[in-house]
Amino acid sequence: MQSTIGSRAFQNARLQKKSRKQADALLPSAVAAYRAGRHAEAQAICGQVIALVSDHFDALHLLGVSALDSGRLELAEQALTQATLVEQRNAEALANLGLVLFNQKRYEEARKVQERAVTLKPNFALALTSLGNTLMNMRLFNEALEAHERAVAAKPDYADAYCNRGMTQLVMQRNQEALQSFDRALALNPRHMQAMFGKGLVGINLRHFEDALAAFNAALAMKPGTAAIIAQRGRLHIQMGHFEEAEADFDAALASDPTLEPALLGKAHVGVITDKTAMALAACNRVLERNPNSEVALAWFGACLGKQGDIAGALQQFDRALEIKPDFEDVMTKKIFALDFLPEADFAQHQAARREWWTRIGAQIRRRELPPRDLDPERRITVGYVSSDFRSHSAALSFLPVLRHHDHQAFKVACYSCSPLSDSVTDQCRACADIWVDASRFSEDELADRIQADGVDVLIDLSGHSAGNRLPVFAAKPAPVQVTAWGSATGTGLPTIDYFFADAISVPQSVRPLFAEQVYDLPALITTDPLPGLQPTPLPMLQTGRITFGVFNRTEKISDHAIAVWSRLLRELDGASILVKNGTLDDTFLRDRLIARFVAQGIPETRVRCLGSSLRHEHIAAFANVDISLDPFPLNGGVSTWESLQAGIPVVTKLGTTAPSRMGAAIVEAIGLDDWVAEDDDGYIAIALRHVSRPSELARLRAELPGKVASSAAGNVETYTRKVEEGYRTFWRRYCAANS
Repeated sequence: MQSTIGSRAFQNARLQKKSRKQADALLPSAVAAYRAGRHAEAQAICGQVIALVSDHFDALHLLGVSALDSGRLELAEQALTQATLVEQRNAEALANLGLVLFNQKRYEEARKVQERAVTLKPNFALALTSLGNTLMNMRLFNEALEAHERAVAAKPDYADAYCNRGMTQLVMQRNQEALQSFDRALALNPRHMQAMFGKGLVGINLRHFEDALAAFNAALAMKPGTAAIIAQRGRLHIQMGHFEEAEADFDAALASDPTLEPALLGKAHVGVITDKTAMALAACNRVLERNPNSEVALAWFGACLGKQGDIAGALQQFDRALEIKPDFEDVMTKKIFALDFLPEADFAQHQAARREWWTRIGAQIRRRELPPRDLDPERRITVGYVSSDFRSHSAALSFLPVLRHHDHQAFKVACYSCSPLSDSVTDQCRACADIWVDASRFSEDELADRIQADGVDVLIDLSGHSAGNRLPVFAAKPAPVQVTAWGSATGTGLPTIDYFFADAISVPQSVRPLFAEQVYDLPALITTDPLPGLQPTPLPMLQTGRITFGVFNRTEKISDHAIAVWSRLLRELDGASILVKNGTLDDTFLRDRLIARFVAQGIPETRVRCLGSSLRHEHIAAFANVDISLDPFPLNGGVSTWESLQAGIPVVTKLGTTAPSRMGAAIVEAIGLDDWVAEDDDGYIAIALRHVSRPSELARLRAELPGKVASSAAGNVETYTRKVEEGYRTFWRRYCAANS
């Protein structure tokens, strides 16, 4: 019996030896096929080898690597897992298995495998930089950077390690260091596509748009048609204000890869900006189906809900995004802006959200050290205005009058334009400035440097937490005195901003301790220039026999509560109609949804008229069709309220519980129409009904209103500007006294 067993063992050993020999003979062909890029052939040969010798390490390893390179991740995982069982101390196999797990987004598993590889081979540069990439995707940025640094130290000529280090530095907002890393990678390998791509991403972050475009185009020349690069070039086009080119790039990227997340997110971004809400929603939903935790998709989904008037839904999406990424500045800004539309919000909630921005974002920004300056309290002051809205935008209508009427003997005016878009309004703003700076391509540090170099004494934020703001610059405090005003005048929460231009109605004394800034009162929160070419128009209801109410505001401002109150009013008045006009109504999705909200309140579609965008003179002319304007709430009209009053159309408004919900009352009372301000919904309706019942008085008021506006301290733009300048001089005197 023993001899038989021995004979069988001998035969098995001979067969194994023969199989091993055959397997070893096949392996060079597999290696050659792999090196030639013939992955199917290489994998087939490896399969033959493994059929002969199931634990053939080299064949298992090569099969796994080839499968990884050709995107067959499941096969790669099987082969490399088996290889690491055969040779448990092989660092290369562990590192490659880590890459497979990384590509499957199984980051915790990848980390464990990669750390085993590094333990076995501490100076293994590939494993170290791969571990760094894994840690970066786990948002462990400091640990990731350390791993990449170790990879660079272990292999100083390893271009991939420099590139990967640059990507981590990029995510950490260490943009100049990232640029140095990418340049080092390109010095070692001039055709390193990923490093060139990284330079493009740095260019976007630093707002160096031409450099970014050149880098993306160079990367595409190295690897034409790469969807990820095309998508990021589309993102760059958005930043440059080239929306058609951006959408074309996103479409091209999606044609190559229909599920590419950056391209879908780009489509959502373009859709929100250009009022293609249905397109934006579709793109968001496609991302969220595959990646429910995409904080960017949640942000744009929230923005779409906000455009439809679903503010509670928008805020829910923003909060979900912030749970995933607590320092997501864009979402913090969107949330703060959305809260202005929330009916139940109050001053405390608004300012708490702004303080949260400071805690999460602003407090992390290094404060500037200011050089000594002339502390003469009566000298000519340099005032600097920072905005992305020196163009055809409602915000410009609120600050252009001040720019136009400045006393240049007492004030030197500098304007820092932060938008790549420009038009005739831009030309008007530029003509008002002693110093004009196109800052649209300046990084935050570069803009702060320029403000300091220009010797700005009083720096004014004209955006608040609206789109295109440069609040991180104000967080660094490059000027001795900083003010927030007009463009989105609701307070910022930044302790580095000293003053907030408001008025006694918009911000009552009782709530002022909630603000980070010291409130300084003007006659009204905002003013606007007289309407160009204004001609008196008769009261329409005297000719038609029916009342026409007007709402010339963005659809986001039209809350469900406002529609419910307006619908009650329309039901009270036979034949009454409402004219809603705003550029957002060019979007048929938003227009149809708005009309449907009235219909749901029992108002026939025929009594709701919608008008979209038009030239400014056509916009003003449309007021001739309106008898009484209705102020939306909780976010009131601003410029639209002034336009209505200047056109002779009185505005029914209601006092709310936040600065944005009290702005309408502040403007209306500033010209002496106190009896047009309601305390509640019933009062709002009563005011409208009372004046509808007195058409002759309404007609007389229509004729008198333009004069009332022009003679008021709030509506006379020259008088208003002098009040603003008194504020600047007061602020400067206080600063000089405190620092002398």
